[in-house]
Amino acid sequence: MKIKNHLKQFFFLIAVLFVSNFTLSQNVRLDTVKAGKFDLGKMWTFEHAPVDYFAETYNFRPSQEWLDNVRMSALRFGGGCSASFVSEDGLVMTNHHCGRGYVTQVTKEGEELHKYGFWSATLADERPVPGLFVDQLVQIIDVSKDILAAIDAGNTPEEKQKNKSDKIKETEKKYNDELQLRCNIVTLYNGSEYMLYAYKRYTDVRLVFAPENLVGFFGGDPDNFTYPRYDFDCTFFRVYEDGKPMKTNHFFKWSPNGATIGEPVFVVGNPGSTERLKTVAQLEFTRDYLVTARLQYLNYMIEVLDKEIKEHPEKASQYEDMLFGLQNSQKVYTGQIKALNDPILMAKKIDFEKSLKAKVDANPNLKSKYGNSWAEISNALDDNKKIYKELLGYDQSRSASRYMLAAKRIFALSKENKDLPDSIINIIYDKLDPAVNNAILEFEFMMIIDNLGKDNAAYKTVYGDRNAKEAAEYVLGKSYLTNKEDALNFVHKGYASVIAADDPLIKFLTLVSARHEELIKQQKEINARVDANQVSLGRAIFDVYGTSIPPDATFTLRISDGIIASYSYNGTITPPFTTFYGMYDRFYSFGKEYPWSLPDRWANPPAEFNLETPFNFISTADIIGGNSGSPLINKNAEVVGLAFDGNIESLPGRYIFTTEANRTVSVDSRGMLEAIKDLYKASRLSSELLNGKISE
Repeated sequence: MKIKNHLKQFFFLIAVLFVSNFTLSQNVRLDTVKAGKFDLGKMWTFEHAPVDYFAETYNFRPSQEWLDNVRMSALRFGGGCSASFVSEDGLVMTNHHCGRGYVTQVTKEGEELHKYGFWSATLADERPVPGLFVDQLVQIIDVSKDILAAIDAGNTPEEKQKNKSDKIKETEKKYNDELQLRCNIVTLYNGSEYMLYAYKRYTDVRLVFAPENLVGFFGGDPDNFTYPRYDFDCTFFRVYEDGKPMKTNHFFKWSPNGATIGEPVFVVGNPGSTERLKTVAQLEFTRDYLVTARLQYLNYMIEVLDKEIKEHPEKASQYEDMLFGLQNSQKVYTGQIKALNDPILMAKKIDFEKSLKAKVDANPNLKSKYGNSWAEISNALDDNKKIYKELLGYDQSRSASRYMLAAKRIFALSKENKDLPDSIINIIYDKLDPAVNNAILEFEFMMIIDNLGKDNAAYKTVYGDRNAKEAAEYVLGKSYLTNKEDALNFVHKGYASVIAADDPLIKFLTLVSARHEELIKQQKEINARVDANQVSLGRAIFDVYGTSIPPDATFTLRISDGIIASYSYNGTITPPFTTFYGMYDRFYSFGKEYPWSLPDRWANPPAEFNLETPFNFISTADIIGGNSGSPLINKNAEVVGLAFDGNIESLPGRYIFTTEANRTVSVDSRGMLEAIKDLYKASRLSSELLNGKISE
């Protein structure tokens, strides 16, 4: 696996994408392309919910009571997903792909829950999941005045950044103590608003129902980010308090009738991160440096893990979840770089920037405060470009083999005259897989050579003229850090001996340390300049547009509107809804082969299982990573679906939102109920969904 081959494949893909886009846009005069009304999306905050827009567009004006109930019914799930309460007894709905790791965690010896699924016939069967939590947003407080005053008191970008950080910590602590809740300050509009979100955290969460992996991720990576889809991507948990199911007045009732074509729907969840308010210069830097570097790692690791699983099937359970995550990210980043190479998309971003600049320049007050911000950001990024590759060559934390990770931790502590505790060594080397880590080590050397060159003085001193494969083999034969026993013996000699030792990994870190620290300092100063001017631009955007546009996503609660609508694709049009019939068509069309194979329960369904039932559907709602597990509700705050993915056309959504073909893909409330009731015979769960409470 040579990096040159990966780069050739990668840049060939980018060339194809660019040529395709150029062919489509070559007859379009790019200087005539205009920004769209909703280019910045529809991820509205609850504190600035656009009730007038909802009324004008959908003839629906939600009351404050409606908004409060919806906010309190929604949840953040674990470390990176969304969820919601769907009964008064604390029943929680989220995606299977959000919960599958927790299913693994509670699987007992001899069980195969990923293969056969899990459902609890009684409350007593519901399984506690250690470490799992859900957060409920119970209060929002505007603290902008205090934070902005602290920022404005600084005289340099570095001072402003420090003042902001200090004030945020101080304010969060104050409200944590006062409210006895988990309080986080959220930056909105690139720093125009600072909102304190106060969460109630529930830590007694138990597994209620999970389908088999084969149906929770039906179609696997080939079908990921596509539509039509046929995924039963749902899982149910329950929150307990004082050992009993919690009681709540805030939950979404279930719609047994689903939604109809053209009907407005609302996604309520926690979109992770967007960059729609960034400047054109920032987007170009992202395209040319950040995304490219990330894709190199993803492409390499996917090949490594895929090969390892094929050669050693017994490792499938260890690496399948990781491989899925990497493949998911690979598609995301490929879609993002395609978007950033799209001339029409970039022309829309350029038009928005020109329009904003013109509005700022036309107002003397705004011009004096914000007029230089675009140039300052561009200049800072030019400085970042000068050091980026060299810094990337020194910093291998993006890949981090266990060996390199151990070396960095040991070296960092030894510089402080501290020894590395045995506990950290034990964690680093826990369940070490030499084959995978050896491959990652080789990639790390590929990146070092690619970004520093073999003529780099430190590299030449330690590794001579060795290529990446030879350098990795040299480390494996000479380093003390390739297994736990040798690593423990090594650190037990004390920090002075560690620094003096002839270990190639430690020696290389010693030689590059001063230059690495110098580059880190430079980049921090550059980032401070970018951040300070980004705050200025955020204020400019807010002064010009106010809350008529939503802020970028921050993995905090948003409400996004849309309708159920088809779109053109592949020379035809998509069905707005799929049915279970479509799943079976793919099952048989692909010869029952993975990833379109089905577990026995699904392959031989009972007669009462209605295959005509709507299964998945699409809407024009605006989502991104973090929205997984978000409920789709109607105007009555009833669940009509469960968001689990976007289509390929949605991947540019990190930078721009469009409605022509960008779609949210969801599991239909009717499909979930049909499968739970008539296929799994989980009557206790189906009854609770329909009645909104545990049935006696």
